[in-house]
Amino acid sequence: MAFTIAAFYRFVDLPDPAALRDELRSHFTEANLCGSMLIAPEGINGTMAGSIETIDSLLNLLHQKTGLPIADVKFSRSEQRPFGRLKFLVKAEIIAFRNATVDPAQAGHYIAPEDWNHVIADPDVLLLDTRNHYETELGTFNGAIDPGIETFSDFVTYVREHLDPEKHRKVAMFCTGGIRCEKASAFMRQEGFPEVYHLKGGILKYLEDIPAEDSKWNGTCFVFDRRTSVSHTDFKK
Repeated sequence: MAFTIAAFYRFVDLPDPAALRDELRSHFTEANLCGSMLIAPEGINGTMAGSIETIDSLLNLLHQKTGLPIADVKFSRSEQRPFGRLKFLVKAEIIAFRNATVDPAQAGHYIAPEDWNHVIADPDVLLLDTRNHYETELGTFNGAIDPGIETFSDFVTYVREHLDPEKHRKVAMFCTGGIRCEKASAFMRQEGFPEVYHLKGGILKYLEDIPAEDSKWNGTCFVFDRRTSVSHTDFKK
């Protein structure tokens, strides 16, 4: 069968993450669903694959329980099973950011994929790739700065040692699906950077929405499943 792959996250207060995990397990353990989903007091973060009917059922339940906007989900497809197992995991955070305490509700300004090319064409904008070095090696946007970090938590050190709010007054950042930029942009605002923007839905949404002929993306986008990386052609239209 062909697999529909849904990548999503939502920051939302969840007083009982274990209860949501148990409900998801009861609904989907026997379904043709695979992938991983993290559930924490701060929200949900997952990439799941299955038939279109199963994915629709999953997203509808998450919309009911967490308010996940289905319009924000990134969809792609695969002819092969992209994950070996199905995992619903309760964690302390849905995205670890150990070197600073930030409130993702204070994140920077969203930039829709259709407006991204215009923003990054501004010569006053510092374009910052927030991903790890092995991800940036496969692909990135034209003109983006690679911070060369090993883990996402290293981003804090990079910003404090290499960037200056007085000099870098406009910063546009991006990551795979958008979740890392929620915390990274909130951190930069907290550090005093006056204008911080991030790509809504991340690279995956950009590849899904922007035609290849209009794209400013070079290479492929690393993903954490058996596909290894994706490009414009992997996304349903």
